[in-house]
Amino acid sequence: QVQLVESGGGLVQAGGSLRLSCTASGRAFRTYAMGWFRQAPGQEREFVAGISRSGGTYYADSVKGRFTTSRDNAKNTAYLQMNSLKPEDTAVYYCAANPAPSILAITTTPDSYDYWGQGTQVTVSS
Repeated sequence: QVQLVESGGGLVQAGGSLRLSCTASGRAFRTYAMGWFRQAPGQEREFVAGISRSGGTYYADSVKGRFTTSRDNAKNTAYLQMNSLKPEDTAVYYCAANPAPSILAITTTPDSYDYWGQGTQVTVSS
């Protein structure tokens, strides 16, 4: 079992920045690829960013160049740095852990992730 706890959401003006953290407890954090998803009211959960076990990253086109994900295996924590935020980034953000057998794998499909954080609200005002 892995428990994921998120922090760092909040209210920010357009153009501002936020950093989300996702801290894991339980089984070895380094054996999981990590993903970030978001869900706005009335919309499906969508992939935002992912980081493989080896540190490779992949981003949705909508956030490429503005968001950066990273991980610190010594702290069992993944991060999502969000810059140049836009009102359309407003959503509940979730981190998730995928027990990927490959150190290179990043998946964008929510069903591939076994463990999820509780979600944190990000609101961007115009």
